[in-house]
Amino acid sequence: MPLLNSNQDKDLIGTVISDIVLQLLSYVAETERNFIRQRQAEGIAAAKARGIKFGRESKKKPPQFVSLREKWLRGEISARESGRILNITHNTFIKWARG
Repeated sequence: MPLLNSNQDKDLIGTVISDIVLQLLSYVAETERNFIRQRQAEGIAAAKARGIKFGRESKKKPPQFVSLREKWLRGEISARESGRILNITHNTFIKWARG
């Protein structure tokens, strides 16, 4: 757009007009982004009202988790080793054990 070209030598009025146009475009972009966020939030709320679940399903605890948790609580095994045995991360093991 020649009006917004910053490489040209402009007089004071040209600079003011360029600034006004940039402010207007900025306002329009911000308003549109707010509308997008609002429509997105409404869509998520409508989907949740229909019973749609977001994200992946939670991982199920393996049967040997209880015995490994007891060993971990007694200090006989580390969380990292327990996670390796259960084929999960040690952070997941700790989250399950404390939850």
